[in-house]
Amino acid sequence: MLDCLDKKIIAVLQGDFPLVAEPYAVLAARIGISEQELLDRLNKYRQSGQLRKMGAVLKHREVGYAANALCAWIVPESRLPEAGRLMSGFRAVTHCYARIPQANWPYNFYTMLHAHTREECRALAAELAQTAGLDRYILLFSTREWKKTSMSYFPEYVQGE
Repeated sequence: MLDCLDKKIIAVLQGDFPLVAEPYAVLAARIGISEQELLDRLNKYRQSGQLRKMGAVLKHREVGYAANALCAWIVPESRLPEAGRLMSGFRAVTHCYARIPQANWPYNFYTMLHAHTREECRALAAELAQTAGLDRYILLFSTREWKKTSMSYFPEYVQGE
């Protein structure tokens, strides 16, 4: 069961991460607790599995990655874990996941590729194919970026933002 402080922590962690030397001190101050108390709670969440990861989100178009493609692959079921490990190791791959193929869509593995040009995306897909020993894939280029929003939990607990 989440208490009031848990909800405040969750609410503040959903916002922008402070780009300062001591970001957890800033977040703790927003919540009204000490930095150590915040770190202790986050560690408790991690140990219990309530918090699995925290990470940065790169706004790829804003930094020049204008060519983006979903690459759909046909990967033998037995090779899915290997393909995931190999492809997720590439810096230009931001998403990597398996799905059940459908009757008219045989693709079962997907990677999201980001590059400066479509030709760079094509070259990257060819490199991934060679590295993984796969030759059946299709590139689906993004033509428009839709507004992306994440779930927002406990917004009533966010103060001063």
